[in-house]
Amino acid sequence: MTVRDVELGEALGERYLSYALSTIMQRSLPDVRDGLKPVHRRVLYAMRELKLDPKSGYKKCARVVGDVMGKFHPHGGESIYDAMVRFAQDFAVRMPLVDGQGNFGNIDGDSAAAMRYTEARLTAAAEALMEGLEQNAVDFKATYDGENEEPVVMPSALPNLLINGAIGIAVGMATSIPPHNLSEVCEGLIALIRNPNISTEELVRHIPGPDFPTGGLLVESPENILKAYQTGKGSFRLRAKWEVEKLDFGQYQIVVTEIPYLVQKSKLVEKIADLLANKKLPLLGDMREESTDKVRLIFEPKSRVVDPAVLMESLFRHTDLDIRISLNMNVVNGKGIPGVYTLKQALEAFYQHRLEVLDRTTQFRLDKIDHRLAVLEGYLIAYLNIDEVIRLIREEDNPSSLMQEKWGLTEVQAEAILNMRLRSLRKLEEIEIRKEHKSLSEEKTTLLKLMETPALQQKTIIKHLEKLKSQFEQESRRRTVLSTPPEDIIVPIEAIVEREPVTVVCSQKGWVRALKGHTLTPDDIKYKDGDEEKFILKTETTDKLLIFTTLGRFYTLSVDKLPRGRGHGDPLRLMVDLAPEEDVLEILVHAPGSDGKILVTSRDGRGFITSRAGLVAQTRGGKQILNVDGPTATLCRDVTGDHLAVIGQNRKLLIFKTEEIPEMARGKGVILQRYKDGGLSDAKFFNLSEGLSWKSGDKTRLESKLLPWLGKRAQGGKLPPTGFPRTNQF
Repeated sequence: MTVRDVELGEALGERYLSYALSTIMQRSLPDVRDGLKPVHRRVLYAMRELKLDPKSGYKKCARVVGDVMGKFHPHGGESIYDAMVRFAQDFAVRMPLVDGQGNFGNIDGDSAAAMRYTEARLTAAAEALMEGLEQNAVDFKATYDGENEEPVVMPSALPNLLINGAIGIAVGMATSIPPHNLSEVCEGLIALIRNPNISTEELVRHIPGPDFPTGGLLVESPENILKAYQTGKGSFRLRAKWEVEKLDFGQYQIVVTEIPYLVQKSKLVEKIADLLANKKLPLLGDMREESTDKVRLIFEPKSRVVDPAVLMESLFRHTDLDIRISLNMNVVNGKGIPGVYTLKQALEAFYQHRLEVLDRTTQFRLDKIDHRLAVLEGYLIAYLNIDEVIRLIREEDNPSSLMQEKWGLTEVQAEAILNMRLRSLRKLEEIEIRKEHKSLSEEKTTLLKLMETPALQQKTIIKHLEKLKSQFEQESRRRTVLSTPPEDIIVPIEAIVEREPVTVVCSQKGWVRALKGHTLTPDDIKYKDGDEEKFILKTETTDKLLIFTTLGRFYTLSVDKLPRGRGHGDPLRLMVDLAPEEDVLEILVHAPGSDGKILVTSRDGRGFITSRAGLVAQTRGGKQILNVDGPTATLCRDVTGDHLAVIGQNRKLLIFKTEEIPEMARGKGVILQRYKDGGLSDAKFFNLSEGLSWKSGDKTRLESKLLPWLGKRAQGGKLPPTGFPRTNQF
């Protein structure tokens, strides 16, 4: 035994690479030619070897699994049975390849019965997939123990990769191919064969999108569908199919008759029931499950004035009645190399495979014809010399070699003559042999012409595809309805969240929570040791919080998403992506549909007015509104008057008209007040006719004679009236 020193990293790398390649090739990615993974191919081949064709009786699945595991697939029986079960589920594959008898699971998500209780046989689609195996259509390889042989790939008269799709996760890569319609895929193949330079745009006219076994509405835009097929990567938006049933007295109910692909109905119902119990669907009154072998989910609105489209939109946003199905056409080619294929490349690979299969089956038939013609020609020579043949057989010890020398026969011809029955010596039999010889000669000429003429090969494959469409006409009717992308329906927040009063509490250290009701006092609110009050806002669960920070950014939080209960809440930094140096300046309440204007300012006295609606951010990263470069943001104020009073840290007060401040969506703003030292301290909007007020201790003071401080924007200002707080805050 040779011992070799190897670095641990190198040894691990070699072994992990071997494992990764094994996973990719032997378990996870389908072959682009037949759309099967090795376990699927072995299951179908083992069932064929057991003669479980569609016209035969059923056999126990345990028998099939045992054969597959013992002869072809040395892995766990459960993985083999799972693959077999999926091929039998008409809600999982578009065209089942296994005809199951017994409990093979259902759309609710219930698993199949144990393999000892279920039986199975092949379907006509599986037969089409393996058509030609006995005619040397594909190569065979030795099984893992070397005792048997198995096909490397199926002849695949059925374009299984696209029709039934595939899902798999390998090491560092994955595949996700949704099911398609047989007739449409055949039409696309025919168009490709007739025009090899066809564009993907033209192919999509024949294959407009996936066709799922559970139906539903495909509401993806044609542009996105085309892009997905052009790149081999993308996604498709799929929705449940629903309709409105009118009831007495102006009432109605919504009936869902088809749910999206691979969505388990029982989990879907459970999710909706939880949302209903937690008051997350205020527009929904009740839900009923009336499904039999067909899906029937009943949704009753809380009131007959509720728009059905709005109710369904709220359900689509919260449940799997609206999902996205991914497309990642990652497959293994004939050389064992994985790669992402476009729609056209996948169809071309299948077509090339079918050309190769046609060539091999034609050559196989030619070899059979040549052998038979040689035998028939030997028979004819025997008829012409029948008396001499009889003499040689009766008198000679080795008539075969003598016949070969005498009439130039081959060994095969001589043996065929020796094996002739006496009844074949009739004159009528000679006539039949001559007819058969003529017929086979004509067939040979036709086959030779087929092998030499690409146009005839194309015509033959097109004929097979047309026959396939005709054979499976009933099964290939489209189930998924192609629909236009849904219009943006404005769903009021009340349709998603039940409105109730809450008090939002944010501590100095940034812990946020929402407490029920508006009757709380500061004494009722407890904080962690060393922490204290910073913001207390009375709001409702349908509102949003606008959080303004020292970096001039606004972050948005939905009040209904805030932690509830008796705890201290959650850190604000876990809810939004605040930078380490970023602090919260203000928290504003933004009610749905409300509008208004906000003044934002920086420490150097710059600022501008912006719309409240433009402050709402859609991501955790917030929205940059006030650009700060050096000085930080300092405050934001609601625009509530015709004049603005600003005071600096230098204790200079300036009052000017609100209309002098520009409205902007984003930027640095303009100078509100000039300073030699310090920066902006505070600002307040007010109506000049009502006078300027400020708090002084527990009292509020009002100054109505403001002429000395009136000026234009960007001036320096004057010292404030006597009694103005030394904190320079209004």
